[in-house]
Amino acid sequence: MKKRSNFTSRIGFILAAAGSAVGLGNIWRFPYLAAKYGGGTFLLVYLILAITFGFSLMIAELALGRKTGLSAIGAYTALDKRFGFLGVLSAIVPFIIFPYYCVIGGWVVKYFVTFVSGGMAAAAGDSYFTDFIASTTSPITWFFIFIGCTAIVVFMGVEKGIEIVSKFLMPLLVVLTIGISIYALTLDGAMGGLMYYIKPNMADFSVKTVLAAMGQLFYSMSLAMGIMITYGSYMRKENNLERSVRQIEIFDTAIAFFAGLMIVPAVYAFSGGDKSAMSAGPGLMFITLPKVFASMPGGAFIGTVFFILVFFAALTSAISLMETIVSIVMDKWKLDRPKSCLLVLVLALILGIPSSLGFGVWSGFQPLGFDILDFWDFVSNSILMPIVAILTCFFVGFIIKPKAISDEVRRNGESFKSEKLFTVMIKWVAPIFLIAILVSSVLNALGIFSI
Repeated sequence: MKKRSNFTSRIGFILAAAGSAVGLGNIWRFPYLAAKYGGGTFLLVYLILAITFGFSLMIAELALGRKTGLSAIGAYTALDKRFGFLGVLSAIVPFIIFPYYCVIGGWVVKYFVTFVSGGMAAAAGDSYFTDFIASTTSPITWFFIFIGCTAIVVFMGVEKGIEIVSKFLMPLLVVLTIGISIYALTLDGAMGGLMYYIKPNMADFSVKTVLAAMGQLFYSMSLAMGIMITYGSYMRKENNLERSVRQIEIFDTAIAFFAGLMIVPAVYAFSGGDKSAMSAGPGLMFITLPKVFASMPGGAFIGTVFFILVFFAALTSAISLMETIVSIVMDKWKLDRPKSCLLVLVLALILGIPSSLGFGVWSGFQPLGFDILDFWDFVSNSILMPIVAILTCFFVGFIIKPKAISDEVRRNGESFKSEKLFTVMIKWVAPIFLIAILVSSVLNALGIFSI
């Protein structure tokens, strides 16, 4: 049997796992939610959930991968054949997400090229984004470019591709994020946005605040996608699992915080304190922010740096999604990496084209009233991921028992300082949170309950 690939160092593993967690959700969804739910109040709730709820789910998935040395399908099957279906469910999630995520990644590349080539004024136009995504050929072209960049890194493998790229991109992403954050705070009117962002406003606290923070944390940390199980299978046995998870959490939360720090004060200053300017999703990234950059001194340079930063964040997450699928294909059908990468690339290209055209020539096709891209996002994020996570909690809490995870954490004689917290969270608290996320996400997507 061929020896399984491993990250060559602990820092390589942490940066790769953090790179997976740090994605588009950190850059555009976190600032929007923080602005909507009272700034500091949301930050406080998010932090508490990260060190309890997020920690427990992440350490469970990483331990499952390291314990079995297998990707999602094989890991669940190896521990209990009755739960092989759960591995299949978790494997379906990245298969669905990867193609449409790369479509959005293509949008990011398009905007970076537009800014670097001096097209900021055009990008700030009211119809620039809608005209672009409605085009027949342009979105597909940029989608192909982004997914090609992703495939090259995954083709190179864990040590020579993913680890090396993560070691380069993640520190650079941190530097760029902090740099833009500092610049944003120098803008006229930014201090008001800063205070709004970091000062808790308990009058805004509600159940929706907790649900929004839980949902963001869940998606941000790449849980229930098979990613952390796959990366755990590449993790060296001698690495301290508990410490690694804490460091990944710190990295992911810090990037999310600084993303809010560079976006919320800037938009606040641009809009004169109008909260409605913090629109959700693509509207913030591709419509509002180009207008903000066009209004500030040195905006062309800052906008260029911002979109290269977003490209790095999108690329590291796309790499983890593709690697998870490739790992599953390699484990399941015993194909080598080149054949697996080629197969996954071709399938993703085919599946991604409808999402590329869903705002243009195929805009009339709207399953359940969603655009094609939004439909796949709804199926994966609002339905499958919470279900996979709920079943994983049941699997760990009552089938293999929390001790199986604890033993893996302590396999090198290391202590498991948060063992009691982990056991309570994974058996009782996390499932309740996840059911709440599932129900609220579905109701929110259907327009019945707003988050």
